[in-house]
Amino acid sequence: MAHNPIGPLGAADEGFTHQVADTFAVVGTSDPAWTEKVCAMAMARDGSLQIGFGLGRYPNRNVLDAYAAVSRGTQQTTVRSSRSLSSDPESTSVGPIRYQVLEPLQQVRFSLDANEVQPISFEITFDGIVPPQLEERTHMRDQYRVSADLVRYHQTGVATGWVQLDGQRTEVNPESWVCTRDHSWGVRYDVGPPTVDRAESTAFPAGVGFMMIWCPALMERPDGSRYALHLHFTLVQMPGFAQKTVTAGVEHVDGSVDPIVDLQPDLQFDPENRRLLGGTVMGTMQDGSQRPIQIEVLGDTGVQLGAGLYFGLDGHHHGEWRGEFHLDGERFEDCSDPQTARRLHQIRDTAVRVIDPVGGGVGWGNCQPIAAGPWPELGLADDPWM
Repeated sequence: MAHNPIGPLGAADEGFTHQVADTFAVVGTSDPAWTEKVCAMAMARDGSLQIGFGLGRYPNRNVLDAYAAVSRGTQQTTVRSSRSLSSDPESTSVGPIRYQVLEPLQQVRFSLDANEVQPISFEITFDGIVPPQLEERTHMRDQYRVSADLVRYHQTGVATGWVQLDGQRTEVNPESWVCTRDHSWGVRYDVGPPTVDRAESTAFPAGVGFMMIWCPALMERPDGSRYALHLHFTLVQMPGFAQKTVTAGVEHVDGSVDPIVDLQPDLQFDPENRRLLGGTVMGTMQDGSQRPIQIEVLGDTGVQLGAGLYFGLDGHHHGEWRGEFHLDGERFEDCSDPQTARRLHQIRDTAVRVIDPVGGGVGWGNCQPIAAGPWPELGLADDPWM
């Protein structure tokens, strides 16, 4: 009998949304780094408690994995889970960690059941206040290989539900909690263990500084009206050279967006653990007008995404095959400790308060920062760790 080069049939194939001549089990490339990922963050407006969540689907690795974390003060507790994708290809549950779409592009639920690994659990329902917005395509090359080619949308809203930490339950309500989420798919960087049979990666050399923030925030005016800000830039800088990319805008509840075409950061970072301390980002609108945006950091650390395996943790990476089912986690008592920060990497879901005098709003959101390499004007040494 001749081999039939068609992927396995699934429930999604009943729908009328096919775009290629194959089943939904198959993606458009055989690259093992192809990933579909959702991430979410929920925070108390005073920064006292914060939740992090992520789930990734890696069809060319036969892996579905997820993390769920709770941050309070400098302490972070994380549960991670991984399983074979083929064991239940339609489900977005990995052991005690679950993700559900309740209303497309409007309402999702992410949860962590009580488990034997760590004394945390939660159930959070996200409700969008503004419609989701696509970002610019991420396209990166590492020498001759396309290391990233993915699309992403983000959305800002509020949270409802509960979180339990060390036996203490906290109710989560939309009046005092803010929630952000994003969803991306495509070939992604840093998936699976680093390969050993290829030339050294083109990492930033000594003397090159790299800075970025990715920050969606829900804004409120005194009259109760709402909008969102999305602030994202990357900046590569060395003597005689600077390169910046900006994807930013003012997002309204009717779905319209006022683009911010440039962001000029004036931010401060802790020189020991590179944690964002706050500052101002000067935006430039399409008409050339200036829009100063102040960022105030809440809480002590935030959710360290390295515990969710971003850039790896103790030799393990997201998308890695860990067997038919794997469950683990840990508690870090002091994520502000410089050695712990290096182990967990720089990128964090940082709870922030955002002040936008031009728009008349004050808000709360998630700022993911990196400041690697030398930034002498900020007191940061030539240290490339991320």
